[in-house]
Amino acid sequence: MIFSSDDSRPIYLQIAQWIEAEILKEQLRPHDHVYSQYKLAERFTINPATAAKGLTKLAEEGILYDRRGMGKFVAEEAREKVIEKRRSHTLKTMISDLVQEADRLDVPEEELMQMVREERKKQ
Repeated sequence: MIFSSDDSRPIYLQIAQWIEAEILKEQLRPHDHVYSQYKLAERFTINPATAAKGLTKLAEEGILYDRRGMGKFVAEEAREKVIEKRRSHTLKTMISDLVQEADRLDVPEEELMQMVREERKKQ
């Protein structure tokens, strides 16, 4: 993943969401060691303080935990927390935006639902 200045989200949030995606894909599992802020900074060519802010955000949400002197690790229930977080916030926001746009374009509800069903089939 390459972080983009075109993305309206701050880079630290992009880092946090990248780690969340790795957890959802099960590339990072409970109790796995997560990249340090310095490794993340090197990998994505960003400031270590920015990477640290993303890691700290996930720790505050209980998705990561600290082992003193060893770094951050994936929490036992991390995947479930990420799923709940994305369902309750991200997905609802996206749906709200989609419905508003459909209303602006006068797309009937059934047509919108058919579009959603067709898109799901592609996945």
